[in-house]
Amino acid sequence: MDSQTWRVREQFKHKTVDSRFQVIEATDCSNLGRTKGVWYTATPPLCRCYSGLSPADYFGRTMVANLPSNTKVGVVNVSVAGCKIELFDKNNYQAYVSTITESWLLNIINAYGGNPYAYLVQMAKLAQKDDVIKGILLHQGESNVGDNAWPSKVKGVYDNLINDLGLNPDSVALLAGEVVNADQGGACASVNSIIAKLPQTIPNSYVISSSGCTDTTDNLHFNSAGYRELGKRYATKMLSLFGIEPTVVQGTELFWIDSYQLGQNYPNPFNPVTTISFSVPTQSFVSLKVFDALGREVSILVSEQLSAGTYLRQWDAAGLSSGVYFYRLQAGSFIDTKKLILVR
Repeated sequence: MDSQTWRVREQFKHKTVDSRFQVIEATDCSNLGRTKGVWYTATPPLCRCYSGLSPADYFGRTMVANLPSNTKVGVVNVSVAGCKIELFDKNNYQAYVSTITESWLLNIINAYGGNPYAYLVQMAKLAQKDDVIKGILLHQGESNVGDNAWPSKVKGVYDNLINDLGLNPDSVALLAGEVVNADQGGACASVNSIIAKLPQTIPNSYVISSSGCTDTTDNLHFNSAGYRELGKRYATKMLSLFGIEPTVVQGTELFWIDSYQLGQNYPNPFNPVTTISFSVPTQSFVSLKVFDALGREVSILVSEQLSAGTYLRQWDAAGLSSGVYFYRLQAGSFIDTKKLILVR
C-alpha cells in the first residue's frame, strides 16, 4: 500500500460517524461549513475548527455503539490548548489571562469571546433546550504540573457548572482523563498523581487511566491511536455508570484491521473491574479466558463467532484474591496472553 492511499484511508476512517453522535458547534467554522450553536453529525474535528482527534471523538462513537438505536449522544466542546485550569475560574479568570504572553493562546481564548467558561455555559444552555446533560468530561493538567491545589480548583469549576446549569451533582458525573502516562515517557506524567486525588475532592468524579495510550514524539500529546483509546475509556466508564457493559466500538470496520490484536487491560492494577480490548481482522471463532497464576481457568469472557472489528470486554474479579492473573485470546492459529494485576 502506498503512503498516499494510506493517508486517504486514515482520513476516511475518522470521517465516517454514526449520525446519532452529534456535536453542537461552539464557533463559526467556515472551513467545516459549520455555524455556531447548530448541531452537526460529529465528524472530526470536534475541539476547534482546525484541530485533530480528541477524547470526545471515540467517547461519542463508543457511546452510540452501545446504546439503544433510538438514543443520541451530543457533546458541547469548548477547548483551549495549553491553558491552566484557572482559565475556567469564572470569578478570577481575568487575572490569569493577564499573565499570558503567547499570542496563539490568546487567539484561542478570544475565539471564545475572551471567557471560555461563560462560552461553555452559553453553549450548554443551548444544548439543554434539546437534551439533558448526563456528564462532564475534562482533559487538562499539563499546564498545572506540581499544583497540588488542582483538584480543589477543578471542584470550583465543577460546582459552578452544576449551579449555573441547574444540574444535580448526584446524577452528573465528572470524568477526568490522565495526561500522557509515564509508560509512554510522558513529559508531564507527574501530574497524574495529582489527578488521581480528584475523587477525594469531588464525590461523583472518576479518573480515566491513560496507561498504554500511545503518544507523539513530544511526549505531551497523544497520537490518533492514543486519543481513540482514551476516548473509548471515557465511554466505558460513562456506560458503566448507566449500568451498561460496552462490547463494541462504532466504526471499527473502517480501521482496516489486518491482524489479530490483544490490548493491555485498563486500569491495571485494578479492583475489581477491568476492561480488555481486542481486534479480529475477519470473522472468527474467538476465545478470551482468564487464568490464575497457577494456570487454572477462572473466567470465560468470550467463546463465540465474531465479525471483524474491535471489541471490549469487562472482567469483574469480585470474590477473587489479590494477585497476578493472565488473560488469553485465541482465534484460529492466533494466541496471545497478557498479565493483569488485581489489588484489593
